[in-house]
This record gives sequence, structure tokens and C-alpha cells, in this order.
Amino acid sequence: MALTRLARQLGLLETIYVEGEPGADKTNTSSYLTKLRKPHLTMQPYKYVICIDFEATCWENQAPPKWRESEIIEFPAMLVNLQTGKIEAEFHKYVMPIESPKLSAYCTELTGIQQQTVDNGVPLQTAIMMFQEWLRKELRARNLQLPKMSKDKLIGNCAFVTWTDWDFGICLAKECKRKLLKKPSYFNQWIDLRAIFRQWYKYRPINFADALSHVKLVFEGREHSGRDDARNLAALAYKIASDGAQFAITKDLAPFQLNSNCIL
Repeated sequence: MALTRLARQLGLLETIYVEGEPGADKTNTSSYLTKLRKPHLTMQPYKYVICIDFEATCWENQAPPKWRESEIIEFPAMLVNLQTGKIEAEFHKYVMPIESPKLSAYCTELTGIQQQTVDNGVPLQTAIMMFQEWLRKELRARNLQLPKMSKDKLIGNCAFVTWTDWDFGICLAKECKRKLLKKPSYFNQWIDLRAIFRQWYKYRPINFADALSHVKLVFEGREHSGRDDARNLAALAYKIASDGAQFAITKDLAPFQLNSNCIL
């Protein structure tokens, strides 16, 4: 009951979960989907989105070999103006894996990332710190705020966008926990563009390429390059917003907590 009262005070009772995820609230999800179908009733709450698509160590049979877990090896982020579709700023770092430092042949072929590239990369904690400095600079320059950075601005006017919940909900969360790394709290909320896509277009794409094709977009660059995937994700986000879909946070790992002001 105490958490419920706190949620009411913070205005978080409408926290949205991806349909079908554990802990999903069908009533809240239904309410959110109703809003999606009526874009003319509300304005787009986000001026900008930050599109992120990690690449991680991988193996041919998909499941990691025994005693191994996937590690992030490429960290790209694109700051996209939803009014113009322009990518106004870009962050990109290659990350050094330490648990499985040698890339599999399959991983190199899939992503195009060479062994020497990750050998010269930075540790994940360093990449996160560098990203935070980039994020602070770009948000300040445009007077942008991420969700839940203060009680007065719970929604914010900028949010992270991913394709599925894998990047933040599984990949980053598990690696930070496993390595005892400090994960900034703002990574706990994001927009799963696949969930928005499915409900807005009433179509369940087979994969990201199929989603692009469905809305007459063509993938530019190399698939499974984190930088190119993030750029194409940015193009899709702009297309969906231009078609009238209202964006909203679809996943929140800490629904009863405000974020720290470490980027202000």
C-alpha cells in the first residue's frame, strides 16, 4: 500500500509495460493502446529520442557456450529530432569484452567488428561514463530532459528508443549486474519501438528489416553494424512519429523511483 501511495504521488500509476511481459498490467496497457489509436487527441510528448542498438559477443548456435555470457562490444547512440528526422548528434564507442575477449568467427562475420577493434576498445564502465558526458552536453544544449528526472517533469521531452527490450532490459542490465558495474538509473526507462510499431500499424514484423519494408523504408548501411542499425532505427522512429503515433515509455524497470540528477 505504501508503494501505491508513493506511485500516486509521483504520478506513476500509468507506468506502461510491454504486452505479454511478466508483470504487465493489462488495464494500463489497454489504456495506452487506446491513446495510440487517437493521436489527434494529444501532442507528441517527446521532441527528441535517443536511438540505441548494442552489438554484443555472439556464437553461431546463438546460445553462448557454457560459462559464457554476451558482452557489449559496440555502443552507438543517435540523438534524433522527431520534428525534422535529423540525427543531430551521435555517440559511438567500441567496447572491450573481458569475459570472452576473443570474438568468435561468427560474431566477426555477423557484425563486421574485427578482433583488433575490440582489443583497442574501452571497458564497458568507461564507455558508460563517456556516454554520460556526451548525454549531459547534448541534453543541456537543447534544454532536454529524460523521464523521471524530477517530480515536476516525470515524462520529460526526450527518451531512449530501442528495438525490443533486449538492449536495456537484458544485455546491459545483466552485464552490469554480473560485473558489478554502476548502471545509471536513466537506463531503466525506454520506448520499445517494436511494441509501438505493432500496435500502430496492426502488423507484427518478422524482424527489423521487415518492419522497415512494411513502411516503405530501405535499410541503409550494413545490417548488424550497431552504428548503422541505430541510424536506421532513428529513421523508423521518425517515420512512425510522422505517421501520427504517440510515443510513450513502454518499459520501466524501476516504476516507483525517480532518476538521479547525475546528468544535470
